[in-house]
Amino acid sequence: MPILSKPAMKTKKFVYLVTDRNRNSIHVGMSTDLMKTMTFYRQMPNLFFDAGQQLTRLVYFEELSSEASAKERFNLINKFTRIQKDRLIRGVNPDWIDLTIGLDFEQIMVSGIQPMRASFSSLS
Repeated sequence: MPILSKPAMKTKKFVYLVTDRNRNSIHVGMSTDLMKTMTFYRQMPNLFFDAGQQLTRLVYFEELSSEASAKERFNLINKFTRIQKDRLIRGVNPDWIDLTIGLDFEQIMVSGIQPMRASFSSLS
């Protein structure tokens, strides 16, 4: 009797760009979980750069279907000049808004967890 193996789980691969609050530094990265990665960046702010360049803003990301395509895209974007990275970001996020806010909301909606609501009845 042949042994059946579990089908390989398809995990998402992300290529992303993070920056500091002044947009001085842009870091290219690759991850399977953007929220965990961004939590790591926020918990270890001085790991890569000094305090003035804390990379805490996710300003661009792409979701790719395979690790090979993610590595290829990562290597390509990593070779971009600063101007090319700026254009890439501004093409989808012209105001350089931190995209983790939207990812947080999406995660709440997918998981079905109701956001906390303030009760004003006790304040009166």
